[in-house]
Amino acid sequence: MDSTTVYFSAFEKGFNVSSIFASFELFGNEITIRWYGAIIAFGFLLAVLWGGRMAYKWKMSLDKMIDVLIFGTFAAIIGARLYYVIFRWDYYSAHPAEIIQIWNGGLAIYGGIIGGIIAAFITCRFNKLNFFNLLDCAGMSLLIGQGIGRWGNFANQEAFGTNTTMPWGMISEKTTMYLLDNQSKLEALGMTVDPYAPVHPTFLYESLWCVGSFLVLLVIYKKFRKFSGQLFLTYGVLYGIGRAIIEGFRTDSLYIGDTTLRVSQVLSFAVAMCFLAALIFMLIKTKKNPKPIEGVDFFPEPTPKKNKKSKADDDMRKLAQKRAEKMLAAEDKKEEAESEE
Repeated sequence: MDSTTVYFSAFEKGFNVSSIFASFELFGNEITIRWYGAIIAFGFLLAVLWGGRMAYKWKMSLDKMIDVLIFGTFAAIIGARLYYVIFRWDYYSAHPAEIIQIWNGGLAIYGGIIGGIIAAFITCRFNKLNFFNLLDCAGMSLLIGQGIGRWGNFANQEAFGTNTTMPWGMISEKTTMYLLDNQSKLEALGMTVDPYAPVHPTFLYESLWCVGSFLVLLVIYKKFRKFSGQLFLTYGVLYGIGRAIIEGFRTDSLYIGDTTLRVSQVLSFAVAMCFLAALIFMLIKTKKNPKPIEGVDFFPEPTPKKNKKSKADDDMRKLAQKRAEKMLAAEDKKEEAESEE
């Protein structure tokens, strides 16, 4: 099903939503570009542009940043997919060919963040970049990418929640089919759903939360940033709290084994608490011992060491200069004495 009509409780008219952005033939092959991939790519582009703007202000090395971007992007995609596949291994073990089909959805943001951070840390150590300042840059960029990327879920009609009577409740043929197919599974998890009733558009909740969190970080960035890593710690607190709450509404969560514990909800709560503790500790420490924020190029390029010969030449040059200055001073005094006579 490539398209469906989506209805919201507050509107009588439905909206036709297609999952395909473009389809064309190239060299005899049918090429299909889906909205899911196009929207994520657009969000990624804006995130990169914002990160580049911050990097320019912080006078970061463009070559070093490109290395971080390339390795971090590949690691993030792999991490996001692995995270999702691991927690749904019961399905993918029986359908291994679908593991690489990321265009159909199934990218877990936490897996992407973990993979990207690991790659960025290694690249920063190799390229001698300040890792914590880089994280600050990444935190704001991530919120841009996540806020926009969530609309890819709308195009696929996925990542929605349980039933709601709110005016923004959403229903489509795809939501109904999904709930019908998974009704017994959801009941076993303690969720009673009506497949023919509107559901929470949780993708929208998370998108708005990310945009609001970005604005909070923007204010901190401009007026209240006290130490390297502050923006990323705040990102972890804000996103963790929002995701932990929103995840509780969703009907497509990944679960820990056979329990009713949602992976992202547990992880989000843990991230929010750990990052909050670290943020408070660092703010107190910085207040007691304020220091200027270090530049992004934390490890400056080493100055060339002078060898013994060049050092000796410098010493001889300085000595000759002092002798010349003394001779000139003596001649000046002699001329003054002669003029007085």
